[in-house]
Amino acid sequence: MADDTTVRVRIAPSPTGALHLGLVRTALYNWLFARQHKGRFILRIDDTDPVRNREEMLEPILRGLRWLGIDWDEGPEVGGPHAPYFQSQRTERYRQVVTELLERGAAYYDYATPEEIAEERKAAQAEKRLFLYSRRWMAETKEQAHRFEAEGRKPAVRLKMPREGRLVIDDLVRGRVEFEWQREQDQVIQRADGTFLYHLATVVDDHDFAISHVIRAEEHLSNTPRQVFIFQALGWPVPRFAHLPVVAEPGSRQKLSKRKMEKYLKNPDFAELVERGAKIARAIGLKTSPEVFNPVMVEFYERVGFLPQALVNYLALLGWSLDDRTEFFTREELLRSFSLERVIGAAASFDPKKLMAFQVHYMLELGLDEKVALVLPYLVKAGLVHSPPNPRETELTRKIVEAAGDRIKVAGDIVDYQEFYIEDDRLSYDRAARAEWLGSAQQLKMVALFKERLSQMARFDRQELERLIADISAAEGVKTGELAQTLRVAVTGKAIGFGLADTMAILGRERCLARLSRALETKLT
Repeated sequence: MADDTTVRVRIAPSPTGALHLGLVRTALYNWLFARQHKGRFILRIDDTDPVRNREEMLEPILRGLRWLGIDWDEGPEVGGPHAPYFQSQRTERYRQVVTELLERGAAYYDYATPEEIAEERKAAQAEKRLFLYSRRWMAETKEQAHRFEAEGRKPAVRLKMPREGRLVIDDLVRGRVEFEWQREQDQVIQRADGTFLYHLATVVDDHDFAISHVIRAEEHLSNTPRQVFIFQALGWPVPRFAHLPVVAEPGSRQKLSKRKMEKYLKNPDFAELVERGAKIARAIGLKTSPEVFNPVMVEFYERVGFLPQALVNYLALLGWSLDDRTEFFTREELLRSFSLERVIGAAASFDPKKLMAFQVHYMLELGLDEKVALVLPYLVKAGLVHSPPNPRETELTRKIVEAAGDRIKVAGDIVDYQEFYIEDDRLSYDRAARAEWLGSAQQLKMVALFKERLSQMARFDRQELERLIADISAAEGVKTGELAQTLRVAVTGKAIGFGLADTMAILGRERCLARLSRALETKLT
C-alpha cells in the first residue's frame, strides 16, 4: 500500500486537442485532494498512441486547465524530479519493466495473429461461454519462440493473469470491490511493433512518480485488476484507488460525449446553450464545427465568456456535495470542504440550465468595471470597437452593460448590442420585427410624431424620454407598450432589448433622430 502521509495524485490526458468536462471534473477532484493534504498534483501526458496523439493538440488542454485555475506541480511547462512527463519519452523504462515481467513469469511472448484470437472469441460466443484466451501460441522458452518465428510470426507481450481466486480492493468511493481473476483477459502490454500500451505505461509511471492515490473516472474501474496485477508482480506498493462517477448526458446515466450533439440538442436547455454559443462565435469569427466548438469541451465556455469560477463550482457538484443544501463555493471553501468520503458512486447528469444558473450568480457578483473588462475583448473581436478600445467606446460599453444588467449572462452576450456601435446608416432591421412594428401607416405616423417632439425637447434624459412616450401614448390612444416597441425597432432594428428610455439615452438625441428618419425613409422589403 502506498504511503498515505505523502499525497501525490495525477491526471494523464491524451493530447487530442480537447479538454472534456469529465476530465476537468476528475482533474478538479485530484487538485482539491492534493491541495487539501498539502500534496502534489502531477500532470502526465498519455501519448502512447501515435495515431490519436499530436503534439500541437496539447496546448488546448494546458490552456483550459490554466484558465480554470487548476495548476500542476509537476509536468509539462513546469518540469519536476520525475521528468520526462510524456509517456512517449519513457519507452526505454517500459522496455526494462516488460523484460522484468517476462523474467518473473508474469508475462509471456504471444505469437497469435489477430485472426486466430478472433476465431477463439467467435467460438466462445457460439458456445455462450466467457472468452478466455487459450494461450495456444504462448512462448515461454526460446525453443517455443524459435518454432513460431520460423512460421513468420511476430510476438506481442501479454500479461499472464491468474486463472483462480479473486482480487479485493477498498475503493475510496465505491467501498469493497471484488474481481474474479478467471474473468480477466491476458492483456497485451507491448505490441508486435515494439510499442507499449496504456495498461503497462500507467502502472510504471504511477510507481516511478510515487503516486499515492489514483483518483480517476469510473470507466477505468475495469482496468484495475490488470494494473494491480502488474504492481504486485513487480513487488511494488499499490496506490489507493478512487473511481469517480461518470459525468453523464442530460437526464441520463450515459457518459457525456462530444459525438452525440444531435441527441443532446433535443434537450431545450442544451439547445439554448449551443445556440447562445454559436451566435457569439459567429459574431467574433470563430468556427462553430463540433470538432472545435462543442459545449462538452471546456474551450466552448472559455471562448463564449463563461466565468471559470462558475464552471469550477458547478463541476465540483457533479458527484460531490457538502450537505445537500450548499451550492455556491469559493475556491477556498471548496479546498476546506472537499472530501472523497462525500463523493457519490452514481452517475452525475450534466444540466446546462443549472450551469447557467451558476454563471448568472457569479456574473451578478462582479462589479461594473469587472464586467466591462470582460466584454470589451468580444467587441474588439467582433470589429465593433478599436483595439485597444478608446475612452469613448469604453464609456459607451459601460453604459450598455449597466443598462443590460443580468441580460448579459456570459461575456460574449455583449455582441447582442451591436446596434449601439454601428453607424446609423448601417443599421439593419430584423425583417419580422419591422413587419410587425413598422408595417402600418399608423405606426409610421407615431414614429414621425415622436421624432418631431423629440427634436423639440428642452432636456434629453431617461426621465424626459419616459414622460414623452407616456404623453404621446395618452394623446394618441396608443398603448404605451405598443408605442415603445415601434420606437425600439425604429432605433435599434430589433424588438428585444433593455428599457427603451435607457436605450435612447445611451444612443443620444442626434443618433435617435437619425435612426427615426431612416426608419421613415427605408421601404419595407
